[in-house]
Amino acid sequence: MPPPPPSYFLGYTLPPGHPCHTFSLPPPPADKKRTGPRPCPVCYLPVEEAIALMPKVPSFSPILKNLTYIYEENLNKDKEFGGSDFGGYPTLKQRDDSYDIKESMNVRCGFVKGSKPGHGTGFDINDDDLLEMEQCRGVVVASAIFGAFDIIQQPKNISEYSKQTICFYMFVDEETEADLKLNGGLDASKKIGVWRIVVAHNLPYTDGRRNGKIPKLLTHRLFPNARFSLWIDGKLELIVDPFQILERFLWRKNATFAISRHYKRFDVFDEAEANKAAGKYDNASIDFQVNFYKKEGLTPYSEAKLPITSDVPEGCVIIREHVPISNLFTCLWFNEVDLFTSRDQISFSTARDKIAAKTNWTLNMFLDCERRNFVVQKYHKDVLAHMAPPAVYPPPQPLRSANIPPGKFAVETSGENIILKAPFRDVLPRRGRDRRSGSRRQRKVSKEIISS
Repeated sequence: MPPPPPSYFLGYTLPPGHPCHTFSLPPPPADKKRTGPRPCPVCYLPVEEAIALMPKVPSFSPILKNLTYIYEENLNKDKEFGGSDFGGYPTLKQRDDSYDIKESMNVRCGFVKGSKPGHGTGFDINDDDLLEMEQCRGVVVASAIFGAFDIIQQPKNISEYSKQTICFYMFVDEETEADLKLNGGLDASKKIGVWRIVVAHNLPYTDGRRNGKIPKLLTHRLFPNARFSLWIDGKLELIVDPFQILERFLWRKNATFAISRHYKRFDVFDEAEANKAAGKYDNASIDFQVNFYKKEGLTPYSEAKLPITSDVPEGCVIIREHVPISNLFTCLWFNEVDLFTSRDQISFSTARDKIAAKTNWTLNMFLDCERRNFVVQKYHKDVLAHMAPPAVYPPPQPLRSANIPPGKFAVETSGENIILKAPFRDVLPRRGRDRRSGSRRQRKVSKEIISS
């Protein structure tokens, strides 16, 4: 009799001699003119191999095996600080209890009011969309655009198998829906390219960034039957097949959560100061949040925290498997965003470290240059509106010859040909007698014009 299949996915090792075994990052190009972040090579498997390696069973979830979510119709709004109807106004004790990891847990995870996510909870979704979302049982790629702030980017290099089996969902608000109907080709099919457009009504927050954290961090609530998800911000263009990304950053690493670390900052205190300097949020609120975490034990990042490589993620991409422990992490991370500021990079390490302290769960924080390998950042619409439109046809290169000195050229067209004629005389500098005679001629002509 063959051995029974394992209850959990235990990872795998690529065969000896596989090119990805010996793959290493090359040194960054020595281009002094380009000093900012850039992509670096990543060793992906071919799409067919990546698909074949998709785990048949879920990954192991340490300690936590059953995770359920709190629903409350009558909320106690006598809050100690922060909170919302959508998040349920947890007390500090309830927040602390949510980090006490047990085999079965019942926690707040957004959508606190209403019968189920998307029904009378805030961030409400039409029934036909909810039904379609419940049918997604494999991989979901999710994104969002609120306030008509970005242009929908169509993924590139996606296999036909992925187009047929992966759920691509773009969440929008009513303002973006109206813009897409007017300018983006949205019709009754509810699809633009590979994306199914889902309109969220009754958004729970006035802060658009905080509303965006709902589909970003609570993907498992919106797609309760999906196994894996890839979140990309609305300004990003996906250029690698999702199965290749999942294989490279989750399955090959035997991880249930992957996110790139910030390309420049590793320390929460530095990140908070950068947010204040850039006016990302009210400075007093950022200070309150950081001081609160500091009293709980948050310290600056140092090598003493290794093998943890950073406390600050670049949060525009999240790759995850929907198992209880990773679902709990994003629930508690979202709760921090609900209680404090919407700057999720500040609260990331607190939620991560509090869970890691009670379990042996770890996540994969990969290089940001690897993240830039599979997504390309585009401009927001307001930036594009102020940029000069690109020329439809580039100007022709000037033709040079020994008989035609540089200068202004008269242009004639003959059919599809461009003919450059001799340069205008007035651009050539005059010397000696020519300059003086030219001056005399100019005075003579001027005198004739006046006398006539």
